[in-house]
Amino acid sequence: MSSIVYFTTMRCSVGESLLMKMDRLITKAGIEKIDFKNKFTAIKIHFGEPGNLAFLRPNWAKTLADRIKKLGGMPFLTDSNTLYVGRRNNALVHLDAAMENGYTPLSTGCQNIIADGLKGIDEVDVPVPNGVYCKTAKIGRAIMDADIIISLNHFKGHEVSGFGGALKNIGMGSGSRAGKMIMHNDGKPDVETSLCKRCRSCAKYCNHQAISFNEQGKASIDHSRCVGCGRCIGVCTFNAIANNSGSSSYDLGCKIAEYTAAVLHNRQHFHISIVNQVSPYCDCHGENDAAIIPDIGIFASFDPVAIDRACIDAVNAAPGLGGSILFDKPQTHNDHFTDVHPTTDWRGQTNHAEKIGLGTNEYELITMH
Repeated sequence: MSSIVYFTTMRCSVGESLLMKMDRLITKAGIEKIDFKNKFTAIKIHFGEPGNLAFLRPNWAKTLADRIKKLGGMPFLTDSNTLYVGRRNNALVHLDAAMENGYTPLSTGCQNIIADGLKGIDEVDVPVPNGVYCKTAKIGRAIMDADIIISLNHFKGHEVSGFGGALKNIGMGSGSRAGKMIMHNDGKPDVETSLCKRCRSCAKYCNHQAISFNEQGKASIDHSRCVGCGRCIGVCTFNAIANNSGSSSYDLGCKIAEYTAAVLHNRQHFHISIVNQVSPYCDCHGENDAAIIPDIGIFASFDPVAIDRACIDAVNAAPGLGGSILFDKPQTHNDHFTDVHPTTDWRGQTNHAEKIGLGTNEYELITMH
C-alpha cells in the first residue's frame, strides 16, 4: 500500500508566509493525531556548520515548536555530535555553532540539547528491528529519552549517501560518534594521484589523521585509520578523492535506514522536509555550493521512506540550474544525485528501509495551495 505525502510549493500569496503554509500543511497532514500531551518531543534538526548558509533557518523550527506546544507537547531541538573536524564535534562548540546560526530559545521557543552529550559518548545501545547490517544501534541518549520524534530536515545532496533527507537526518543524525563510525566504516575513499593538486585541504578536515603526503606532496589515505566519513570527498575541489565502491555507498544507506528504524521503533513520529537551496553537499560543510535546482516546496508525512522518495522524485523532475556543479559533470544518468556524485548509490536508504518495514517507496502526493 502507498503512503500519503502532503506537499505545498514555495509560492506565497499576499498575507500568507511560508511559515503559515508549513503550519497549515502539517495540520492537514495529521500532526494533531499524535498525543503530545505532557510528552517530551525531540525535533531532530541539523543546526548547520557555521559558514554554511543553506541550512534551515530557525524560523521553521519555531513554527513547528509553537504548534507542538499548542498541542500540549514539550519540544526541544536536538542533534548528535559529528565525527570530523569542525565546530560541532563536542557539545560546547556544537551549542556555540547552533547559537551562531540563530538557534536560541529566544528565536525558536525551545531549548537546544545535544543528544549524545558533552563528548559524544552519552549513548544507548538500541535494538534494530529486522537488522541485517546492525543488530543494535548506538543512539544519543536524549533522543531515546524523548517520547516523540519529529524530523525537520533540509533536503539536499550528499557526497557519500547521495542525498540527505528524513532517513539520514534521523539515522545518521541520531547516532552517537561511535554510531557514526559504525555506519561509515565500510566506505573508504581513495585518492587519484594524477588529479591531486597538493593543496592539502583534505588533511585539514580529517579528524583521524588518515591522510598523509608523499615526497611529491600527493595525498594518500590510510584505510586502517579512515572511518569513511567522506569529509575529504566533499572538500576536494579537484575530484581527486572518491569512494569507488558503489556497494559501500549502498551499504552506508542501508545502515542509515537501520539506525532510523532503531530510533523510530514503537514511538510516535512525523516528518517534514524543506526542499529549498538544494545544495550538492551536506550542511555539515562550513560552506555551501550553489543550489543545483530551483526551490520546490515543503513535504510532510508519517512515513519517512515515502517522504524521502517523494522529495527525490521532485528533485529529479526539476530542471538543473545553470552555473551549479550539476553542469560541471556529464549529465548521463537522468538522476541529479547520481550526476553530481557518480560513485554514490542513494537507493540503499529507501530500498533497505522498505525491506525492513520502516515505510514504503510508494506514495500518494496530495498537493495543497
